[in-house]
Amino acid sequence: MRHGNFEEETGRSYNWQVLSHLWPFLKESRRRVLLALLCLLLAKGAVIVIPFLLKHLVDSLDTAGAQLSVWALAGLVLAYGGARFSNVFFGELRDTIFGRVTERAMRRVGLQVFRHVHALDLDFHLNRRTGGLARDIERGTTGISFLMRFFIFNIAPTLFEIAVVAVILLTNYGASFAVITLLSVFVYGLFSLRATEWRTQFVREMNEADSASNTRAVDSLMNFETVKYFTNEEFEARRYDEELARWELARRRNRLSLFGLNGGQALIIAVAQTAMIGLAGAGVRNGEMTLGDFILINQFMIQLFLPLNFLGFVFREIKGSLANIEKLFELLAVKPVVIDRRDAPDIKVERGEIRFDAVSFAYAPERPILKGVSFTVAPGEKVAVVGPSGAGKSTLVKLLFRFYDPVSGLITIDGQDIRSVTQASLRRGIGIVPQDTVLFNDSLFENVRYGKPDASDEEVEDAIRLAHLDQFIASLPEGRATLVGERGLKLSGGEKQRVAIARTLLKRPPILVFDEATSSLDSKSERAILAALREISADHTSLVIAHRLSTIIDADRILVLQDGQVVEQGRHRELLEQDGHYAELWQAQQKQRDAQDHPH
Repeated sequence: MRHGNFEEETGRSYNWQVLSHLWPFLKESRRRVLLALLCLLLAKGAVIVIPFLLKHLVDSLDTAGAQLSVWALAGLVLAYGGARFSNVFFGELRDTIFGRVTERAMRRVGLQVFRHVHALDLDFHLNRRTGGLARDIERGTTGISFLMRFFIFNIAPTLFEIAVVAVILLTNYGASFAVITLLSVFVYGLFSLRATEWRTQFVREMNEADSASNTRAVDSLMNFETVKYFTNEEFEARRYDEELARWELARRRNRLSLFGLNGGQALIIAVAQTAMIGLAGAGVRNGEMTLGDFILINQFMIQLFLPLNFLGFVFREIKGSLANIEKLFELLAVKPVVIDRRDAPDIKVERGEIRFDAVSFAYAPERPILKGVSFTVAPGEKVAVVGPSGAGKSTLVKLLFRFYDPVSGLITIDGQDIRSVTQASLRRGIGIVPQDTVLFNDSLFENVRYGKPDASDEEVEDAIRLAHLDQFIASLPEGRATLVGERGLKLSGGEKQRVAIARTLLKRPPILVFDEATSSLDSKSERAILAALREISADHTSLVIAHRLSTIIDADRILVLQDGQVVEQGRHRELLEQDGHYAELWQAQQKQRDAQDHPH
């Protein structure tokens, strides 16, 4: 059932299939893409015209061509200026037009990944590293934007420009110039490919170190109070510094490998340009070329190697982007274990009967949790499940919400197998007050509204009043607008639990689940909340997971779970009379309460 440690797996090959994932975004915005390509052609056309204009300008100023009129000279100068401006203008216009395509793609992919992560089952989220996962997603979406822009507008156009220049040189100046051009481009490309493949391992190491250090920082800050309790600030700082040291070393290796790559590329460019200028200089000296031809060849080499040099950067960045995107697509490739059946209908909860039929479950094969558990919660009935820690009480809730599927057996609601209906409709029909309430870093009022996002303010106020949260809110300086802090750290355990109760009251589902719903409350608050819960659960089917037996003595039926099996069931008094497991738990808790009420 485990997905494996997704964050720690690093593939050694590139997922070039990412390019096929970009096609739908390009197809969706094909008009913008075509307009951007038109701007690209105009910009490249201007680049190719510039050397010819320079040649004619130089030749016209040479003594041999001094007969050129002032107007013709002015026309050449203006044409040169126009070509320079057109190159920049159409390039900027292209980026502006295509920018919306990349931004939309980043948004779509980001949303796709966000939805996908939420669709993954509980087992994945229990094993994830939040900080590293967030960083992988961020780098992956940025990498997709880079690929879309540069693969389309840099690699293909640069190759096209190289071919055009080679044809021009071959046609006008002979094979030597064309051969040097093509040979230098080939050597440059081959060297860049090999060197980039070699140094990508350092990019991976750097990314892994970056994710690890970010994970360490987020993990430590999220558990700020625990760090303070145990005065482990220095311990946390040392562990963080160890991760930063790995990141520093990886960055150093990456930088040195980049130096080697850039140095090799610069050498190839320098040799090619030197050879071309030497040939052109000899041609001018021998009278085979004009000074304008020399300028044209020199300008073509500058214009050719500028994008070629940039092509080396683009190629490196594309390889780096693919290394970044690997994690993103590994994440998208993770399949949830619990999935809806094809064309699964929404569940119809009318009566609210819950039935567990011979349900067995294990998180790992060697450690069974539930062993053939069977019971029924009749419509409108309140059934409590009690038992020692590790007996499998909370696992029943996870199975009912279908965070996991049973190994064997059947769970039904109103006779409908919960595996045959959509998970979303199943969870909409069940409300829960969990033992550990996690709140969002938003206002207290909006945290209550989370139970039903489209609820009116009046409905939220009613839920707050029913959960006995109104007096607490009135005592706060900012009232209902009070921010609760990250994960609700500004509220006490009891206050957070009452927010959770208010959420469920707002949702008003036909089936209610209480997982240790009053475990963080004092006696007075507990009595008030229990009265409210009795009031709202009167017409609802209720499943209560309880540790404190005093909170469930009014239950219609109590199930005692021991080692993953139901060993006793009945009402509170019936179970006490049986003098079995329940009676033993009751007596132990009564002694504990007496010891608290009458300390020595």
